[in-house]
Amino acid sequence: MTFTLNEEQNLLKDAARDFCREQAPVTRFRKMRDDKKNGRDPELWAEMAAMGWAGILVPEEFGGAGLGYVGLGVVLEQSGRTLAASPLLSTAMIGASALLLGGTDAQKQEWLPKIAAGECIVAFAVDENAHHAPGKSGLKVAGGKVSGVKKYVADGHIADLFIVAGADGLYLVKADAAGVSKRELITVDSRGAADVTFENAPGEALTGGAELVQKVLDRAAIGLAAEMIGQAQEAFEITSEYLKTRKQFGQVIGGFQALQHRAAKMFTDMELTRSCVMAALDALDRDAKDVSEYASLAKARAADTLHLVTNEFVQMHGGIGMTDVHDAGLYLKRARVAEALYGGAAYHRDRYAKLLGF
Repeated sequence: MTFTLNEEQNLLKDAARDFCREQAPVTRFRKMRDDKKNGRDPELWAEMAAMGWAGILVPEEFGGAGLGYVGLGVVLEQSGRTLAASPLLSTAMIGASALLLGGTDAQKQEWLPKIAAGECIVAFAVDENAHHAPGKSGLKVAGGKVSGVKKYVADGHIADLFIVAGADGLYLVKADAAGVSKRELITVDSRGAADVTFENAPGEALTGGAELVQKVLDRAAIGLAAEMIGQAQEAFEITSEYLKTRKQFGQVIGGFQALQHRAAKMFTDMELTRSCVMAALDALDRDAKDVSEYASLAKARAADTLHLVTNEFVQMHGGIGMTDVHDAGLYLKRARVAEALYGGAAYHRDRYAKLLGF
């Protein structure tokens, strides 16, 4: 699929690229990790909100820009290129989508302006075990009270609002509500997360039931896939430049045919993946009926491609790629988390096949 960004989307992409390069480079992420802040960079999030990114999906009537999913996708891609640690995915993509799709007028009035202004961080609490299985939720809801345990909630340790997934729908639960407790996790990608326990915590239901859960999960997968293609692109470009400059046996290593073939494999896989991701983002903006198929295809492709490219990132750099002073390890660690979050490649391949009737 050939997809061309419009002028507005190109401007957004260029602004995001320049901002991430200048204000959120990998060196900023590395310092945050070394300072053991576990994904906390409130200054960066405030800067992103000031750029208008937190409200890209939010309609103008609620203080946002209403620029659509492709617009947010190109920003997520650029943030992925520099490993920018922010709740952009969980808040601007997942949180805003859940409220737009299933929020009542009162819920939208209360939360969307806060999201657009960067005043509220949202976390999506969906998984209850080591593997992604949203259809097997044990969450209990009675009398407006929510009870259950959610594992590895991305950005859960810094969230102001939880969107909690049950078998029959989604619920809004404030992070400071009675009955909510969090156990912060130190994660391999240094982004942080939390296991969250709800014990008769007050929750407000979003409208849409189980169908809403799948719609929000689709958007989570697509948004994450957009971030992942950015990570893969940056890792590939750094590796490609290294192949052109590193000399061994009297010539640049990029002259060896075996490495050329491996680089060509990465390039073609990334182009295919980018097409899948852009098609999925476009399907959301078109409100297509087959968004779920696009979502699983994009996430499965992104997981496989990012796994390959980050492995090659380390291997093609040889010994230096194995050291902490090189950025390859940072990309590989983030890749492994992103691959599993909201369903890995195997999960989404199986889901895609089932959606097509196989």
